[in-house]
Amino acid sequence: MNAVSSSVPSAPATPQGVSTAVQPPVQPSPKPMRRRYMAPLEPVSHRAKWLLGIGFFVLFLIVWSAVTFGGMVSPTFLASPLTMVREGILLFTEFNFLHDIGMTVWRVMAGFVLASAVAVPLGIAMGAWKPVEAFFEPFVSFCRYLPASAFIPLLILWAGVGETQKLLVIFIGSVFQITLMVAVTVGGARKDLVEAAYTLGASNTGIVRRVLIPGAAPGIAETLRLVLGWAWTYVIVAELIGSSSGIGHMITDSQALLNTGQIIFGIIVIGLIGLVSDFIFKTINRRMFEWSTL
Repeated sequence: MNAVSSSVPSAPATPQGVSTAVQPPVQPSPKPMRRRYMAPLEPVSHRAKWLLGIGFFVLFLIVWSAVTFGGMVSPTFLASPLTMVREGILLFTEFNFLHDIGMTVWRVMAGFVLASAVAVPLGIAMGAWKPVEAFFEPFVSFCRYLPASAFIPLLILWAGVGETQKLLVIFIGSVFQITLMVAVTVGGARKDLVEAAYTLGASNTGIVRRVLIPGAAPGIAETLRLVLGWAWTYVIVAELIGSSSGIGHMITDSQALLNTGQIIFGIIVIGLIGLVSDFIFKTINRRMFEWSTL
């Protein structure tokens, strides 16, 4: 018996007053997540967004200057930035270019408002009522693929070369796009919200007024913002033929004189006006629909 007990190792002695309970392992503190640059869908800060956007234009200007001032391209085909600026000043001081800008802006807004006034109610009706969609959708889809510029010869025959022809080009180019996009937005409403409204006693008309239209309003506003950019392309096409004013008319005259400085300046003015209008549209949409994630 003594031999057996002597073969069993004895537990180490612990000092008096020290607890023998097993302590849980200490968990390491979580490391702060590092920002993953260039990861898919990773957002950037507002400051970085501005710097990156401006950086592209700076890089573009540097390349443009190197190509033109370095003599890689003839000035007949591509004017330098300084030549473009001089021609732009000349347009404002001697050729009343401000009037051309005003005419183009007026044509874009008038044609776009007319198209929106027709397309938005029709799109809402197509998205809300499937019989209406079945009746109009084949025709609207067919017309959506027709280029607005193809209608110019007919529109000149029907309406002449005045303002009506130019407004109709913008109208035709915008109305079918807006109609289908609005119909898709309205038709994508959540079914549970519609059923809940019926449960609460809403009528068919009430469903459209109180559920479908408010739910689709941010998407409709975003659709109008996108199509407004397309309207700028249509107005230039309309002004290239049979016009006596407008930015497109100025570009056509400059092309006949091989003045690439004025052509580039006109293109840049169109881009700047479009950028400003897009910024205004986005700001209005954010103010009107602060609760939306668009």
